[in-house]
Amino acid sequence: MCGITGIVSVEPLPPDTPLLAMREAIAHRGPDDAGVWVSDDRRVMLGHRRLAVVDLSPAAAQPMASASGRHVVIFNGEIYNHRELRAALEAHGHRFRTMSDTEVLVEAIETWGEDALPRLRGMFALAVVDVARGRVLLARDRAGEKPLYFARVGGALAFGSELKALLADPRLPRVLDREALACYLAYGYAPGDRCLIRGAHKLPPGHALSLDLDTGRERSWAWWTPPAADPSGRASPGDLDRRLEALLETAVARQLGADVPVGVLLSGGLDSSLVAALAARQSPRRLRTFTVTFPGHTGHDEGPHARLVAGALGTEHTELRAEGALIDTLPALARHLDEPIADSAIVPTAELSRLVRQHVTVALGGDGSDELFGGYPHYQWMGRFAAARRLLPAPARAAAAWAAARRPVGTSRRHHLMGLTGDVGTSIAHVNLYFDRATRAALVPLLAGDAINAAPEAWRAQLGADLADPRDRAMRADFLSTLPEGYLARVDRASMRVALEVRAPFLDADLIDFALREVPADLKVTRGVRKLLPQRLAARLLPPTFDRTRKQGFTMPLAAWFAAGWDGFVAETLDADRELFNRPAVARLIHDQQTGRANVERLFSLTMLALWRKAWGVGVG
Repeated sequence: MCGITGIVSVEPLPPDTPLLAMREAIAHRGPDDAGVWVSDDRRVMLGHRRLAVVDLSPAAAQPMASASGRHVVIFNGEIYNHRELRAALEAHGHRFRTMSDTEVLVEAIETWGEDALPRLRGMFALAVVDVARGRVLLARDRAGEKPLYFARVGGALAFGSELKALLADPRLPRVLDREALACYLAYGYAPGDRCLIRGAHKLPPGHALSLDLDTGRERSWAWWTPPAADPSGRASPGDLDRRLEALLETAVARQLGADVPVGVLLSGGLDSSLVAALAARQSPRRLRTFTVTFPGHTGHDEGPHARLVAGALGTEHTELRAEGALIDTLPALARHLDEPIADSAIVPTAELSRLVRQHVTVALGGDGSDELFGGYPHYQWMGRFAAARRLLPAPARAAAAWAAARRPVGTSRRHHLMGLTGDVGTSIAHVNLYFDRATRAALVPLLAGDAINAAPEAWRAQLGADLADPRDRAMRADFLSTLPEGYLARVDRASMRVALEVRAPFLDADLIDFALREVPADLKVTRGVRKLLPQRLAARLLPPTFDRTRKQGFTMPLAAWFAAGWDGFVAETLDADRELFNRPAVARLIHDQQTGRANVERLFSLTMLALWRKAWGVGVG
């Protein structure tokens, strides 16, 4: 795990190119070493910060050149199947001087070119220079575990693991992108290649971008797309259950591999408990597990559940007691984030990462299972929405949506009813919506009357449109959007803030392929059961008293904290940002939260946006 950055140009780059400033802006991602590579013609500059995890020797430092010198690579992440790839490359005649996955990666690209990307099993954002052909390749892993930003600045292409690397170049204007802002207000993130800074972009998951240094020609493409379901055969639940165990066990075994201490983030929920069970089975030493607890807040305190699992597995278990409301952490956290993260779980995730890093350098988690195997309640709701469309004529649904839209934001089921006006895609677009189109315009006047304010729902409604089953379509939408842009981004920024590498066994390439290709929707989620296959697996691997149906992540008692003092901080922060927010609209949200509406997460999202804008001096344009 590391931080990467670089600048690429068809013309030689000037001496004042801010490569070192860009690299040091992400120094927290790699405290162990730093490196720079500049091409002889000065058209390519690469910077790297290293977190040493596999082969800790200086010989494994980056940037790293291939044995022939033709290719130079920097990358952030881990290639979990590097041993298998090493053996295949040795059969081609390669001889290795290190035990690092970086050397395997650069030789794989030298041997197979772009075709090396589908062979990789891991999480990665990479940049490779083909010195002989004058070509630069950027690529990102399938699920989007590792981030990669880029922007065109002063005629050059700059890129980096975090947006702050690009912001180290004063030539990049710090101005809000309005379409990305509308998306953030809708869903809590800017999706796809969008970024809240105008002119900056993200390389989407499973995508690559190449630049020819001689012609200036750019090409971008999806080197991986989610596979279609295979209708040719249908295995039994028992067969699929056993296959899930075998694949997850292999993924966990691969991801336990490191030359530094490894642990598991144990929330006490189903997914992290399964990862812990399989890790304890295979770990060469007693497994370390970690959780965060909120004493006095029973609904958010994961301690007893995690303790049950840790005791049954015999792990060395450590708990972080989160005392107080952690409000003092928000300004510093907002400055650290590339873009504001609306999910309040960023706070306990950051606190847990800080604790865990005191004990281990690598930690395994349970991310990805919900989106692949049907873990969220709204997957079950898709069937109810479909039934409502069949039973209610269009005028009746339109009337219900009209009435719901006139209820205060935060009213239960408001957005679900608003989503009944269209097809399944419209319902999916209104699930977990922070602010609908009209509320966005009321909150942020600069979006009023702007056509791009309608873009977020239209974009999300078309995700997974090729899938027939509404449950599959909803899961695909989350896999392509909420997972990479929300949850994985949260984990990456919180953990890499303290140089902790977090791995996700459920996002192993073979497990993703299995879930999307082989497991039908009715063996993922039914009217009465979610995550059917992981629950069957848990019945064998976890203690009988373990609650397999409980859905719990690293959440915090935000509503209680809001009532106990956060409301004043939120009101003061949002009132100070009068350039962006409509004060009466914000005041209504706060009042409604204080009188029983469910707006606390929405207010958190606005607070993080305001704090982020202030920290980075981002103008409205």
